[in-house]
Amino acid sequence: MTQSRSEILGLLARHNVTPRRRLGQHFLADGNLVRKMAGLLDFPPGFPVLEVGAGTGTLTLALAEAGFAVTAYEVDRRLRPVLEEALEGRDVQLRFADAARWPAEGPMTAPRWGLAANLPYGVGTPILLRLLKNSPGLAGGAVMVQREVAERLTAVPGSGSYGFPSAVMSLYGEARSEFPVPPQVFIPPPNVWSAVVSFVRTSPPDPVRSRAADLASAGFGQRRKMLRTSLRDLLGDDAEDLLQRAGIDPRARAEELSADRFLALARASGP
Repeated sequence: MTQSRSEILGLLARHNVTPRRRLGQHFLADGNLVRKMAGLLDFPPGFPVLEVGAGTGTLTLALAEAGFAVTAYEVDRRLRPVLEEALEGRDVQLRFADAARWPAEGPMTAPRWGLAANLPYGVGTPILLRLLKNSPGLAGGAVMVQREVAERLTAVPGSGSYGFPSAVMSLYGEARSEFPVPPQVFIPPPNVWSAVVSFVRTSPPDPVRSRAADLASAGFGQRRKMLRTSLRDLLGDDAEDLLQRAGIDPRARAEELSADRFLALARASGP
């Protein structure tokens, strides 16, 4: 049984916890929504699922009820008694640590595992991209992010939202925007809409994809410049020749290149 808004408010009051703006805390308070989100995870019962940002345990409960083996991380130790009360009797591994300080490969040791998270607005995207780039066990998942971030994760080349997150997601997986999430389902409500994005891994990390991600980072870091200029620090004086060898117009800009084009350039330019 997931938490109602009144139950969440009661939990927070009993343990004298108020949301902290600096941690980007907006606690989910909609049972139907978290059940819908858990239902996006196409994994068998008992499959290991990592949750980032357990909050008051609303999504954690939905994941446990769906039959997953949940390891839930929360950075705010004030929430320990809240979560211990909310998750009493549930077989959930609860950890208090900062996800932004995990080792690059992430905290899970299972050969394959899923991700489910209401990601903090400030640090959520870097955490997700780092897991995609470095964690071969990550099979897929569903994340709630700011709506603009959802648009970036699912954007295609040439669109206004296409950028570094779009390229990295395409290098390692396929993402789909599932449904919007209004501010009023959170405690307290944020000033922006959110959205849920599901994804599946299609390619494991490898040195070529890592180099392609580095090239995308450099290109989008100076997105107004032509690639022959923005990639010069990585490719050196041979930048224009290497771009041509990869079948890329040196006058193009990063937002014009698909993930496959960044891969072609990574192969052409070597390790």
